[in-house]
Amino acid sequence: MTTQYETLRHEDTYREAFGVEPPAALGERLLWPRKPGCFIVHQAVATALLSPEPSAPASSAPAPAAPLAAEPAEGNAADDTAAPPPADRTRVLVPAQWGLVPHWVKSASDAKLRAPKLVTAKSDLASTGTAFREAWLQGQRCIVPMQSFYADDYRSGKAVPTRIARVDGKPMGVAGLWARWRGADGEVIISYALLTVNANNHALLNRYQQPGSEKSMPAILNEGAYDAWLTARQERAKEFLRQYAPQYLTANPVENKADKVPKKDWLG
Repeated sequence: MTTQYETLRHEDTYREAFGVEPPAALGERLLWPRKPGCFIVHQAVATALLSPEPSAPASSAPAPAAPLAAEPAEGNAADDTAAPPPADRTRVLVPAQWGLVPHWVKSASDAKLRAPKLVTAKSDLASTGTAFREAWLQGQRCIVPMQSFYADDYRSGKAVPTRIARVDGKPMGVAGLWARWRGADGEVIISYALLTVNANNHALLNRYQQPGSEKSMPAILNEGAYDAWLTARQERAKEFLRQYAPQYLTANPVENKADKVPKKDWLG
């Protein structure tokens, strides 16, 4: 992938695919790091996030507890991995910056420098990496709506930007982590990063990105698992982060110059 993904272009798509009200303005079609994007959380989390003085870190997920008795079904992570639902599971779209800003960042200027490097988090390192560890352990999970993402195809010897989308044309809900940073002067930055999974053995995505590098892809959630992902106990959350079946994805080279993306890969 490259540092770009395609946002949803129709208001009804937000309602029909994710059960949320669309943003006041749809914004740019192609989203880049540090640009205004959005993510989806439950109502209680959104309320706390957008509050001037949140009393505690907001999260739909409960604190770690004893393992659940039920085991998840083989294949996709199921609802039995989730904790008891919160009082209000209404989903809400939260405007935010793409590119995570950890709480320990000292200034807004430092945040601007770090955010472009923190647009993705490898799922196997999210719980230990300095930048993402707190968001993961606090259960600050979200869903990032997108129509497609981009990857460079090097099989011809040069980078050919390629658009990856669902075969059926429906949008994707990608697993993400959010953060809320507050500066000494009261400035608040709400931000997010996409979670990725290894794609070295993925029948489609293993063709893309830099030769010899680790192949990665966004952790695309199954539509029926959106609420379960937001509410799952922390020790079960990684069960949702899996490769999306290659037969349900399609790849097409980018022809419009305006859609072409930088050669530098961002998921290596």
